[in-house]
Amino acid sequence: MTVYSPNSHSEKFTISDRANPIYLLDFADFASAPSAVPIYSPPSDSSTPTAASFPEHETLPTGAPTIPYTKWYRVWERTSPRDFYAEAIIIPFILVLALLHVWGRRTNKRKAGQWITAHAPLLNKEFASIGFDRRKGISDYEGDFSELLNEKTAQDYVTYATGRQNVAFVDLKIRLLKRYNPLTLLFETMFSFLFESIRPPKEVMEATMYAFDGKEKDLVPVKSKAEWDARDSRFKGLPNSGYDACVWAVVHKEQMKGLRDERYDVSLTATKDHKSLPQWASVMSESAEVTEALLTKELVQAVEKAGDAFEYMIVTDQPVDKPLKLDEATPRKRVILSLRLPSSSHHSAYDPTIPIFEYFLKMPDTLVMTAHFRSEVTRKIRATREDEVKKLKKADEGEKAEERRLEAEKKKKEIRDTRLKGLSAEEQRKFLEKEREKGQKKQEKRMSRKA
Repeated sequence: MTVYSPNSHSEKFTISDRANPIYLLDFADFASAPSAVPIYSPPSDSSTPTAASFPEHETLPTGAPTIPYTKWYRVWERTSPRDFYAEAIIIPFILVLALLHVWGRRTNKRKAGQWITAHAPLLNKEFASIGFDRRKGISDYEGDFSELLNEKTAQDYVTYATGRQNVAFVDLKIRLLKRYNPLTLLFETMFSFLFESIRPPKEVMEATMYAFDGKEKDLVPVKSKAEWDARDSRFKGLPNSGYDACVWAVVHKEQMKGLRDERYDVSLTATKDHKSLPQWASVMSESAEVTEALLTKELVQAVEKAGDAFEYMIVTDQPVDKPLKLDEATPRKRVILSLRLPSSSHHSAYDPTIPIFEYFLKMPDTLVMTAHFRSEVTRKIRATREDEVKKLKKADEGEKAEERRLEAEKKKKEIRDTRLKGLSAEEQRKFLEKEREKGQKKQEKRMSRKA
């Protein structure tokens, strides 16, 4: 066998020549294993460590070479302050954001606590139970009523009250500014100036009170079978808490357009100014008789005293969003109050809104006593709701008819496919031709009808 020499491709040798030492000189470097001792030249630098540089409990191994320290180990020699310019900007920015977040959350929590502290006596006066912890009474909080609130988000605080005649329960929601996120707050403020559809951020309290409307037996919880058996006698002596359905509101004129766009129930009303109200407020009602019954002297005085802090008070039985199904059109009577929160943190800053909030809590009593209208007015209000229900029924029937049509077509196609599988190739061809001819005839009839 002939092979080439590793040094020259032109020189050949045979296997028998491998015994000749001359041809094995090129492979002499690999004849033995490499030495375990590394080749090392001691540096001339004075920083070369010696045995004295190591701690007393450590010694250099015998025969081991010394390793010099270089700039890789000396960070202060291979870096400079300009290498950390990015960190010098990012880290303080993150710290500022973190401090603003903590400050914003604490400020919002303190402001929500100030509101509930100012209004807790009124709630305690009207309701038997306040807050989500039913085991605690109002006296158990020892003046710190902030625990009555539940922090839903960093800007939303909610609480709950129940246990009052004519009222099933009331939900109170406080929405504050996003102080914990200043960048988002800045962008929202800027966009509100640029686009009319975006409302500027504000701090409001919205309370929604749900009326019993004569359904105490269905809404009041029963804890035991004995209470269930005695529930008829329990509610027998109570007066009827029902009243006629209507949509009526007193609204600040700055909020009027937004309410019509956002709320379906308010869109059913007509807007009219009233001589008793200040110029910046208006009435939205389904009937003038409803306004005369519900717009009392006490309410007008409370609205005037609240001033710009007052946004709206709505009496309604319709949903906020336009119903798309019959289930969503079910009437649910409630009263809604919206108030702006003052910028001041002093306890006296809530004095202007205390009267309107107190009147709101007693509004169900006014409705039970006065919201009973003439049959003509009731018939007109009922006709508006029936028209909307008819539209929903028609749309629902159309959807059901379309579902029935699709289901019939699906069954028809299954019968056709089953029949087609049982035919021979020639029979399938004739069957498909007849189908095509029928389809063409139907298309011609449609075209002639259109013509």
